[in-house]
Amino acid sequence: MMSRKVRKYFSFTAFVLPAFLFYFSLSLLPTMQGLFYSFTNWHFMNPKYGFVGLQNFINIFTKDRYFVMALKNTFKLVAALVILQPLIALLLALMIEACAKWLQKIFRTVIFVPYMISTIVGTFMWSFVFRQVFTQIGSSIPLLGFLNQSWLSNVDLAFWSIIIVSLWHGTPLLMVIFLAGLAGVPVQLKEAAVIDGAKPSQVFWHIKLPLIFYSLTICMFLTIKDAFKSYEIVYALTGGGPGWATQVMTLNIFEEAFSGNYMFGYASAKAVVFLLIVLVFTVAQLLLMKRREVEL
Repeated sequence: MMSRKVRKYFSFTAFVLPAFLFYFSLSLLPTMQGLFYSFTNWHFMNPKYGFVGLQNFINIFTKDRYFVMALKNTFKLVAALVILQPLIALLLALMIEACAKWLQKIFRTVIFVPYMISTIVGTFMWSFVFRQVFTQIGSSIPLLGFLNQSWLSNVDLAFWSIIIVSLWHGTPLLMVIFLAGLAGVPVQLKEAAVIDGAKPSQVFWHIKLPLIFYSLTICMFLTIKDAFKSYEIVYALTGGGPGWATQVMTLNIFEEAFSGNYMFGYASAKAVVFLLIVLVFTVAQLLLMKRREVEL
């Protein structure tokens, strides 16, 4: 008869092993294979490949100007979203918190709808808005004439179009996270501050913000993660154009592997570089913000 400790071990293994095998086969194994192929010259049309050492990585930063351009575009997108998305989400959460209870439910539902729409479907909707709706409004209403522009053909406007759609789709989730954090702020602290004569801005900066810093950490992590792996919005909205003005790293890696070049080894090297960049940014962000969190 098995002891209680042995039964507990087998029960734990029975529950964890299927999930681990699923994660290993779909995540860890492909990552290790990609790392292996990054040191080869594997081409899709040629089953034979040889090891080239670090040559793929050297070519990325010395000969591949499109990857460097995509890297710069990715950093620009990440910087814009990291600044704007949590800020807008926090403002929306504060506005909803200040409303009556019945209005809070309505606003939460309405604002959260974009997040429930498929990314690719929502992007096609916005593509129609940029190409047709904005031009019609701009030509019909002189006051809004600035909308009558080639949003997806202009280099600067195309980039901001991607930011607008990314904010529209990603901000609602962060807003809900901030609302959950604000709901956890003790009412007694806010009431005591008001009694002591604190203004609403002082209550926010000295009570609410320190106590929801863990929510800000989560939101920043999600924003950085989603911004770095942006693909659907860029692909469906601009395709990386005009030219390569809005091409990001994910799209560059995809095109290297599947859109004519079929250089799987070289694309794997790009993916490894991309993985290391995301890892560095994510770990740095978590370490920096964890130090500022307030433990209740």
